[in-house]
Amino acid sequence: MISSNPVVSPRYKRVLLKLSGEALTTSGAFGIDPDVVHGIAAEIVRVKRSHDTQFAIVTGGGNIIRGDAASRRGMDRVTADYMGMLGTVINALALQDALENMGQPTRTQTAISMPQVAEPYIRRRAVRHLEKGRVIILAAGSGNPYFSTDTTAALRAVEIEAEVVLKATMVDGIYSADPNKDPKAKRFTHLTYLDVINKGLRVMDHTAITLCNENDLPIVVFNLTRPGNIERVVLGDESIGTTVSLAK
Repeated sequence: MISSNPVVSPRYKRVLLKLSGEALTTSGAFGIDPDVVHGIAAEIVRVKRSHDTQFAIVTGGGNIIRGDAASRRGMDRVTADYMGMLGTVINALALQDALENMGQPTRTQTAISMPQVAEPYIRRRAVRHLEKGRVIILAAGSGNPYFSTDTTAALRAVEIEAEVVLKATMVDGIYSADPNKDPKAKRFTHLTYLDVINKGLRVMDHTAITLCNENDLPIVVFNLTRPGNIERVVLGDESIGTTVSLAK
């Protein structure tokens, strides 16, 4: 019997999902919450199996250590940034474990060589993993200090020819002000890259925004905490989050 339910084609076939370190724990906490990680992994697996979406993931490390914050408290910036990179690897391994426990083949690649732990990042190998149906998690940032994981997300997305950067946050898009502090803050549904820079909106750092602008790579900022949002964004639901692109 043929199902009467229509098959919905996703807007994006290959996505780069940017997860902050804070997304892997409970609000205001440090470390990793296995239940939270499991929930994110379950969403990714469901979307991948339903729509055959190719997922590359870049993890942050702010739930363990944030390099720029540590440097402001007296730590050498380069040392602090390398510690932050190692924190992203810890997060990547936790997410890989959750995905593989659900039967989803996953590979972690790192920008800093650590062969006992993960593969080195090699662009052609990463693309091949995606083509074979594996999820790839790209850790250790770009391997260079002074560069954020947002910049890494933009860089890796361009390298692997992803169609969009999905910036997962704790709020439902980009606002004119902090919605937790200003009840009159306005949520934008669509912005250009120049809007983000000119308005001083703290979405991703300027290097990441510029890289996306120069390569016409759209960014969708959305709320990760609402179940089903990853699927909605992949399907192109424009009521979810804020899209940043060349033209409104």
